Amino acid sequence: MNNISSSTPVWLEGLNDQQKEAVIHGRNPLLILAGAGSGKTRVVTSRIAWMVAEKGFEAPSVLAMTFTNRAAAEMRERVAEMVPEAGGAMIRTFHSFGAWLLRRNASAVNLSSNFTIYDDDDQVSLLAQVLVGVPRRELRLWAHRIARAKDEGLGPDDDLSSFSRNSDFPGIYRNYENRLRDIGNVDFGDLILLPIRLLRERPEVKNRLQQRFRAVLVDEYQDTNVAQYQLLRELVGPGTWVGVVGDDDQSIYRFRGAEVGNILGFPDMFPGTRVVKLEQNYRSTGTILEIASSVVSNNTGRLGKTLWTAGDAGDKAVLVYLENHNDEAEWCADRVDSDGNFGATAILYRTNAQSRIFETVFRRRNIPYRIVGTLSFYQREEVKDVLAYLSWLANPRDEVAFRRIANKPARGLGKTSLNRLMDAALSAHAGDILAACRKVELKGKAAKALEFLAGLSERYEHSGGFDHLGFLVKDLAASSGLLEHYREVDRIENSQRSRNLDELVNAAAEYPASPEGLTAFLELVELDQANLEEEEDDENRVTLITMHNTKGLEFDRVIITGMEEGLFPRGDESFDDDELEEERRLFYVAITRARKSLAFTTCRRRMLWGRYRDSQSSRFLKEIPYDQIRVEGDGDSHDPADDRWHPGVKLYHDEYGVGVVQRRMANSGHTVIHVLFESGRSATLLPEFSSHKMELLGVAGEDW
Repeated sequence: MNNISSSTPVWLEGLNDQQKEAVIHGRNPLLILAGAGSGKTRVVTSRIAWMVAEKGFEAPSVLAMTFTNRAAAEMRERVAEMVPEAGGAMIRTFHSFGAWLLRRNASAVNLSSNFTIYDDDDQVSLLAQVLVGVPRRELRLWAHRIARAKDEGLGPDDDLSSFSRNSDFPGIYRNYENRLRDIGNVDFGDLILLPIRLLRERPEVKNRLQQRFRAVLVDEYQDTNVAQYQLLRELVGPGTWVGVVGDDDQSIYRFRGAEVGNILGFPDMFPGTRVVKLEQNYRSTGTILEIASSVVSNNTGRLGKTLWTAGDAGDKAVLVYLENHNDEAEWCADRVDSDGNFGATAILYRTNAQSRIFETVFRRRNIPYRIVGTLSFYQREEVKDVLAYLSWLANPRDEVAFRRIANKPARGLGKTSLNRLMDAALSAHAGDILAACRKVELKGKAAKALEFLAGLSERYEHSGGFDHLGFLVKDLAASSGLLEHYREVDRIENSQRSRNLDELVNAAAEYPASPEGLTAFLELVELDQANLEEEEDDENRVTLITMHNTKGLEFDRVIITGMEEGLFPRGDESFDDDELEEERRLFYVAITRARKSLAFTTCRRRMLWGRYRDSQSSRFLKEIPYDQIRVEGDGDSHDPADDRWHPGVKLYHDEYGVGVVQRRMANSGHTVIHVLFESGRSATLLPEFSSHKMELLGVAGEDW
């Protein structure tokens, strides 16, 4: 480790030895294996500050990539606070960096620099033009396959058999790509895939980029997919200082294309890698960390680390056996209602469907709550309508945007007339829909509709009359008829959709009313929509949230519900090892969201398709150290003949000696008990078949 002067520089203040080691590591590849709550963001930002202030890196020569605009903004702010001149480092999301690179090299990939970025709905709409008459549900499936192929860095001419055995898939993918290129826009996958192709096919661009960026850092590396790894490989040259930060135990986004092998194999992919483990946790109690480490240690696909804290051990976790999901919701309500500290509590579940009973019970008991993961602001219909108008203003060839707004509100432009217009735009006007609106001759209402749309676009060609983009959006919402349309919807449905248009005006007000301002605003919307949440007035509310959505969050009190086989882990015995290990990593993430208090609930029965069915407790509960939990309830068995085997009963076993029942479960109609013996051994027994070997001794004393 390098020597540190007696007057500690700001970028090393308050860091532990492992964090300091990661910050001042030299030029060899660096993998920072950062456990939950170990202060990784501080380490990344401190390393950037150190590079600029101590090692002489020019700030613009440092590139750091992460996954959300919020995280990127936080990193920029922290870096600038430590070393103001380091604030010039390029800190972006992967997709934002891809957009930046493509706009500056647009001609090299046959794009215009003002291209629009298509989201999932836009992809489906474009596919509808390629696969005429195909149901939207099927279109979504094809769009998903195309997106996943791009996540793997694959084009339509590559081997796509792992995504679909349907022989039509390559052709559908190819036609989609051709249509997308004809329009001149890109989708999210292109923001990674096209830069990879650019750097591979244009050595001069690659060399220029490698010379500019002397250091490349990646945050949350465990969440990268194959294409993002490939982009990193292209950016790293012989003299590049490359470093990644992540936690293999928190890789939980396989369904989005995340590849845990990227972080597991980093030392092999970049020879000479120095691995620094950040294991000191600053968030949770010792009990919570011991439970988390014990659970995740059952995974074989991991690099290995053990979290610890210098803080208190804290209270034991609570494991609660309940009769059914109604009792589960009532128990959770009792728990949070006992002290009224709603805002510090999160109730976690594996699937969104599990939230319904909590909502019902909490509403009845007047317990305030919020659900995380509902439809985001920019995905709402009325907002997307205005954004479609803006997208068409930015790019008159944007077919998807135009088709969305051409007849909304209704203005008499039917499907036949619309298709005729689009054919003319592609054949006679190089895809320019605005030019086609001015030239194509239609009759009646259709002709008036084209005249209106062309006039609407011309109204904003010279936007200097607006002080900022917000005023343009306000004028557009009114002039297009959308504002009055949604006011009428509000009157009929007693909704507040028109208020969302007001909020959109506020969001756009930060941008200038210019082509550049419009492009920047649309890019922000597409890249950041999944991360923006509306502000809520009441902070003191229980959080209802899926385990996946808790990533990056923390709460004083966490209750993990639905700990039953088939629900969590989901699936059945057909689960492969990789899927099971990802479920276990998800459990680890859920556990490590807790700061002070942790509880688990499991039900003997749960309703499925309108009927109650017996449940078996999750296998993950068996991986929790029993000396770190306190058991409540006995919901797994209600057979009076089995009451004597309840938790806390002391027994003698011919083979194992004296022990105490830790918990009782039901499995296929049989009572199952887990017993901890004086020898330190534990065993799972079926009293029904082992009674001749066991003798009841009474209730265990306090020493147990």
